[in-house]
Amino acid sequence: MRTKRLLELALTALFLLLASAVLWLTDADRLIASLVPRDLAIAAMQSDSSRAWPTGNIFPWQQLYKWAAVPALTLAAAALAVLLASLFRASLAPWRRQAAFILLCMALGPGLTVNIVLKEQVGRARPREIVEFGGSRQFTQCWQPGEAGTNSSFPSGHAAIAFAVMVPWFVLRDEERRAAAGFLAAGLGFGILVGIARILQGGHFASDILWAGGLVYLIGGLLAMLMKPEQRAGHSCAG
Repeated sequence: MRTKRLLELALTALFLLLASAVLWLTDADRLIASLVPRDLAIAAMQSDSSRAWPTGNIFPWQQLYKWAAVPALTLAAAALAVLLASLFRASLAPWRRQAAFILLCMALGPGLTVNIVLKEQVGRARPREIVEFGGSRQFTQCWQPGEAGTNSSFPSGHAAIAFAVMVPWFVLRDEERRAAAGFLAAGLGFGILVGIARILQGGHFASDILWAGGLVYLIGGLLAMLMKPEQRAGHSCAG
């Protein structure tokens, strides 16, 4: 089972690298962003204003942006409640590891890796900030250091927290496959929708969305190998 999990993560990482190469070779990041309607008059006056990208400010895109974190935070709140209650209710003790896993995934994925480490250090300018779309900064690929400062474009924090809805997949995938697949599909679908909203708002490139989802999955997979959340107390898992 460990070998299977490692292969799965390796294939996920390979997919991310290959998809990034395609985006680079085709210049798809800028091409996709160029297809979004923009108000050039506003862009000329306020190059960093999302109002220059009006499509992203209408229903349902603005609502997706506004509520992107709610489902994942609800999951985290439920996990915290279970973790705390398990200290007093023996019936919940078998779920203590799973609750801790969900909380750690949220903290290490969308929290530490995406929003604190990468967004604060990479410095990639957002689409609405680059010269081609009325801004003043130069475009950089997702792996190139930029000069946009903190809270930069790579990767998307909103998309990452939306993709985090998939986290229960790692808990349920061995014994509750249908429910696990539901969480995985919901996380991927919601993350993609929020990612589209952020592209329409001039906030992110397609590669920012790609890596937001990929990092959440890779961190979840690595943490699952360490914590084995699919195993409840009193249960064993072959392999």
